[in-house]
Formats: sequence, C-alpha cells, structure tokens
Amino acid sequence: MYQAETTVRVRYGETDQMGYVYYGYYAMYYEVARVEALRRLGLTYREIEAMGIIMPVLENHTRFLAPGKYDELLRIVTTIRERPSVRMKFEYEIFNEEGKLINQGETVLAFVDQKTNRPTRPPKAMMEVLDPFFL
Repeated sequence: MYQAETTVRVRYGETDQMGYVYYGYYAMYYEVARVEALRRLGLTYREIEAMGIIMPVLENHTRFLAPGKYDELLRIVTTIRERPSVRMKFEYEIFNEEGKLINQGETVLAFVDQKTNRPTRPPKAMMEVLDPFFL
C-alpha cells in the first residue's frame, strides 16, 4: 500500500453562496492529490505521457461528510491499496483544519496507449517505483 499527503487551501471562487466548497471542486482536489502522490514517488504525469501513456479517469466516486469552507487548509490523504494492472485505483480522504474527515472519494484510471488508444499495462518505470509498496 502506498500513501501520500498534500494540502489545498480553499479559494473563494471554489465556494458557493454559503461559503462551502462547491461539490464539483472535489474532483479537482482529487486530481491535485493524485498528481502530487505520483510526484512524491518520483514519477510525474508529464513523464508518463512522454512514455506514450495517458491515464483517463473511468470512475469518480465521492462521499460528502461535512462541508469544506472558504480559506480552510484541507489535508488530502491519497492511498493506492492495490498494485496497478490496466487500471489504477486511488482513494482519497479529505480532512479540514481541525482534523475532521469531511470527504471520501475514489477514482479509477486506465492506462491507455496514446498511439493506439487501446488499454495497456502500466509503464515499467511506474511499476518499479510502486513495487516496494506491494511486496
């Protein structure tokens, strides 16, 4: 299992009239957390794409437990519980400044060959950085 943390400060434009994070922005927070989790492994999306692989989102699930609020610093914990195959699942837990769990989510991404637009295995470089977490 691999886990990484990142933070996001809620900007005014990401909130609704009540000062709560608008529900659609949680998907963006998941993306920020996912990109940073891979970066901490030493592999960026840019590098993955340079290998000829794209990673479209196949599924996005969200569970709202409490509202995120304007100007809060949210802590996002990203977990990869399973070794990737043609798909890769990311789980997210978002905590407010008081440490309260306010949101849970998951996304499932596919590995797709840019040239053929067909599903493919993860790049070797990704498996090499992830393997130590799944021994």
